[in-house]
Amino acid sequence: MRVTQKKNRDRRKDLLSWYDQHKRDLPWRHTKDPYAIWVSEIMLQQTRVETVLPYYEKFLSRFPTVEALAGSEEEEVLGAWSGLGYYRRARLLHQAARQIVGDTGRMPRDIKELRELPGIGTYTAAAIGSMAFDLVEPAIDGNVERVISRYLGVDADPKRGQARRQVVAGAASLIDKQRPGDSNQALMELGATLCRPRGPHCSRCPLSLSCQARIEGDPEAFPVTRPRPAATRVLRQVAVVQEKGKVLLFRRPETSEILAGMWELPWIEGRDGARGGLGFADRYGGRWYLGESLGSVRHSITHRRFEIEVLAGWMSGTQIVAEGEEAGWFTPQDLESLPVSSLVKKVLAVAAAGSAALAG
Repeated sequence: MRVTQKKNRDRRKDLLSWYDQHKRDLPWRHTKDPYAIWVSEIMLQQTRVETVLPYYEKFLSRFPTVEALAGSEEEEVLGAWSGLGYYRRARLLHQAARQIVGDTGRMPRDIKELRELPGIGTYTAAAIGSMAFDLVEPAIDGNVERVISRYLGVDADPKRGQARRQVVAGAASLIDKQRPGDSNQALMELGATLCRPRGPHCSRCPLSLSCQARIEGDPEAFPVTRPRPAATRVLRQVAVVQEKGKVLLFRRPETSEILAGMWELPWIEGRDGARGGLGFADRYGGRWYLGESLGSVRHSITHRRFEIEVLAGWMSGTQIVAEGEEAGWFTPQDLESLPVSSLVKKVLAVAAAGSAALAG
């Protein structure tokens, strides 16, 4: 579909007018501070706004400036990120802060320079550049990709080739040069609230008059997507070993592909039943004893679906752990600042409920 310049100009006005009236009141929309905007964008990667909100303000209270973040230890940063997931984001944020402080001491104001920082790609650089520095650059996340695919009726995978170039040009055509940051946020907001993957509210959409998907009568047919890989089922046993009000955790190696350096509960793959103790001993050293099941947990990470049996456990020889493993005993208060995943917290909650039920 060919959209004329006049139509684009009209739609830009309609889009910003809609955004001014209907945008959600989010804390990062009340600042031009590039550091605060950067933190919000990194947190929002693959994470819902509702999940990010409580973490965002706590994180900025703890690390109010790029200098404060750069001067902190990685474990402290991971502790503040604990429960938000995708911990590589926090590590790269920390690395980039140190790079900034080591270079000029201020956030780059140029898209190319922003992209040279660890963890900042095409989208994040455009988002920071447009929102903090009024650079006229389209910021295309999944929501914007969907909006523009429908608006133009792009009939191919919008992540690839000519279709991608169409999406980029379409998003750029809807950016008001006087308000580039607001234009980008308006497109994101539209995708998050009205132009949803299923059941889009086309009658309330400011782009509906020129939207090819609406005209064709099948908005949900766009964007064209590749099939997702089938989910992999993973069975796992987790042992909750407690002593004097503390729980035993092990730290993942820094070389681990996922959750590197994070603290986790001891676990083994599969369901070994009576041999489970031997499996834990092989993995962690010492001598393990497993008690009754305290419950189960389901947890998803990308394409893996974990089914976890939570067991009460005891261990002797706690000073003898497998080579390279670091172990520690932690109180519930320690866990508040320790870098642990949301899965650890979920398992401990199930264990507490299961122990109470068995005691009762």
